[in-house]
Amino acid sequence: MSSYLDELYAHQEWADAEHWRAFEAHPPALKDKAIRERLHHIHLVQHAFLWITGPQSEPLASRKLEEFSSIFDLKNYAQEGLQHLNEFVKSLDPTHAELIIEIPWFRPPAKISIRQALTQAAMHSHYHRGQNATRLRELGGIPPMTDFIAWLHKGQPLAQWE
Repeated sequence: MSSYLDELYAHQEWADAEHWRAFEAHPPALKDKAIRERLHHIHLVQHAFLWITGPQSEPLASRKLEEFSSIFDLKNYAQEGLQHLNEFVKSLDPTHAELIIEIPWFRPPAKISIRQALTQAAMHSHYHRGQNATRLRELGGIPPMTDFIAWLHKGQPLAQWE
């Protein structure tokens, strides 16, 4: 499904990778509780939306931050989830994207289309990246410019995780 979702998800992976590299360049960031917890939350939610919008052959695996043996295991979890999300979005048929699904963590469950759920997931990550950028600056680091328009201006580069 070639659409704005393709761009949103390519941008999301690029922006997440830019943030991870900025955190690694400023070691206090990866030791910061707020950043670590928010990174965990961002990537857990990305996995949850992949699960809720895609085929659900197994129950959702909700991993706690303490289950990651290192921050780099969390980074690998992030990369894996983003790769699967991008593959799913690229293979999404326009008709299937309009199917209504239930988001079970709302009471009563929210009923929205798969397209809307994927939009929400990308916007949610963007919101929390902004929080992490602010926290990185508070810790003396330099947050990367990850605005969507900056990504477009740079020619829509692929994510560089290292």
